[in-house]
Amino acid sequence: MDFSEVPVSPDDKGRKKKKQKKNKKKTQQEEEDGAAQQTEQKPQRSEPAAASFPPTFSVSEIKNKQRRHLMFMKLKQEKRKQKMQLRKKRKKEREALGDKAPPKEVPKTIENQRVYDETTVDPDDEEVAFDEGTDEFSAYFNGLTNPKVLITTSDRPRGRTVKFCEQLATVIPNAHVYYRRGLALKRIIPQCVARDFTYLMVINEDRKVPNGLVLCHLPEGPTAHFKVSSVRLRKEMKRRGKDPTEHSPEVILNNFSTRLGHSIGRLLAALFPQNPHFVGRQVATFHNQRDFIFFRFHRYIFKNEKKVGIQELGPRFTLKLRSLQKGTFDSKFGEYEWVLKRHEMDSCRRKFQL
Repeated sequence: MDFSEVPVSPDDKGRKKKKQKKNKKKTQQEEEDGAAQQTEQKPQRSEPAAASFPPTFSVSEIKNKQRRHLMFMKLKQEKRKQKMQLRKKRKKEREALGDKAPPKEVPKTIENQRVYDETTVDPDDEEVAFDEGTDEFSAYFNGLTNPKVLITTSDRPRGRTVKFCEQLATVIPNAHVYYRRGLALKRIIPQCVARDFTYLMVINEDRKVPNGLVLCHLPEGPTAHFKVSSVRLRKEMKRRGKDPTEHSPEVILNNFSTRLGHSIGRLLAALFPQNPHFVGRQVATFHNQRDFIFFRFHRYIFKNEKKVGIQELGPRFTLKLRSLQKGTFDSKFGEYEWVLKRHEMDSCRRKFQL
């Protein structure tokens, strides 16, 4: 291809230069007008954008573990200070109002939001009184029989399980510890009945730790199977008192409100003599909370006429009911009144069985 040169006159060059100068003047004027508008709009804003939309902060975004822990502890301290300030403020307001102060708010807990159970026991109900007068424990509560307990273990028990049985024998009056020696429970039960034992208690273990308890009321049952956890012997407890005496302790049962819980409470209460010796000042407590039965053994300490202290003697442990069986122990052909089904019964956290 051939390129041909086009001649450019000097008038055209002058026109181009004039256009470039005009364009530069326009851009300068536009920039000055924009800056003037920004200066006019700035004093109208009362707050900066950062104050109206603060940046979100999360402790989990901190990658350094030590710095993240320090920031987390600082946030906890700040929240605690705010709570204390609110409490002090409310306390001052209540003192200033006096009798006109509004009632205190009841905190929401899982216990006070419990789902109502149809089997809840009314102590004034005639049916409940009739059942108590005709059940397996009526002879004990009427004073016709005295409890006598045999405590044994699974085959080849370890030292921790043996010590736990020995300490239980000091807590329960008229309790005797015998080694299993490979005998089956079906052979042990007739021997216990022949020797006038009213209870058979079997402590099972797993990996040298007590993990189960079978409690069989003799001679006609029922039999309860519990899971045992959080066992602490006397040597493992801090600030414990001296060893318990031979006095019969007082028995306290808390929160056994349903029919099933009522029968379990009577089963546990029948382990101890009905007439406690208040001279010894000893108390055995079975506290039911969220279907976990916490056992504690204390002694009252009277400091003066108004102040009373409590000294824990031990041991302590926690029970979880697995099954309740009619009659004596029979793993194959026994009739079960109640069996724990975790996936069905534990689906709602606010529904309890005991």
